[in-house]
Order: sequence, then structure tokens, then C-alpha cells
Amino acid sequence: MSKRPALSIPAALLAAVATVLTAALAPAHAQDTPDFRAEFKGQFEASARKFVALSEAMPAESYSWSPMEGVMTVARVYRHVARYNYMYPHLNLGVDPPKGVDYQSLEEGGTDKDEVVSLLAASMDHVRTVVDGMSDADLAAPVELYGRQVASWAVLLQLVTHMNEHLGQSIAYARMNRVVPPWSR
Repeated sequence: MSKRPALSIPAALLAAVATVLTAALAPAHAQDTPDFRAEFKGQFEASARKFVALSEAMPAESYSWSPMEGVMTVARVYRHVARYNYMYPHLNLGVDPPKGVDYQSLEEGGTDKDEVVSLLAASMDHVRTVVDGMSDADLAAPVELYGRQVASWAVLLQLVTHMNEHLGQSIAYARMNRVVPPWSR
């Protein structure tokens, strides 16, 4: 085999590339959180409005419907999202739910439409209160999420990701029940 000649890269160029890569790959710091907060609020509000509007558009009789045995009902999906809207802030950010809210039993409740819509909307209000009460330092503070150390803002990102996963599920449920999502009309 023939040997290739060694490339000669000036040390200054290597240092400049290393500096650029380090800056580009560095984790978000507290000074980045105002942009995160605004982006999170925008994404969360869009999803929260859709979720509540869809829960209101679903007929009361569909709240006990599920696509097949062993799969969550419409009501349980909404209750599940409400539960996690309380659980993530409590377990991962140390923010207690409002008095009287036992999020651990939220999923096991009934299928009454008015009750479920109210629970879902109240959980969205709780998330808004949590985010509004967090300083930039709070958003950057390290916490644990699923066994990993992350910045607190990552918990909020997980919350909206979880919510959007179930929004998609709920849209499919609605369409299977011949309900057109209000924002699609």
C-alpha cells in the first residue's frame, strides 16, 4: 500500500474550527431562555387551544368510545394529558399542583364531557402558571427527567411533545367519530 502524504493544517485554522464547533455544539444557557420561553408559549398555546377546542367539539356520547378493546377512550386520552400537565411540573420541576388536584387518579375518572373538558382546560392553565412563574435561571436549572440530568426547559419541551403526541391521537379519534377538528373547517 502506498502512503498518503500527511496534510499540513495550520494550528491557527484548527483552533478556529475547534472554537466554532464548540460554540455551535454548546448546550443552551440561561441567556437563551427568553427565546425558548417565547417559542414554548407559542407552541404550547397553539396545541392547548386545539386540544380544548377538539374536546369541546366531540359529542358527549363519544367520550366513552375507543377504537378497540384495550385502547384508551376519548375521555381517558384527555384525562391522560391533563394528568401529565400536572405531573411533569410536580415531579420534575418541584411545582405542586393546585389544592385539590390529585393528578395520579385523573386518568381513572369518568367520561362526563363537561367534567373532562374542564379538567383538560384547567391543566392547561396550570402549565401557563408554571411557565409564567419560572425565571430564566429556573428554566436553566438542572433537573432529572426520565433518569437523565437536563435543564428545566427540557421538561417543558417534553410536556408539549407529549401533549402533541396525544393531540394527533385525538384528531384520529375525532375523525373516526366523524368530527372535523374545528380549526380544519
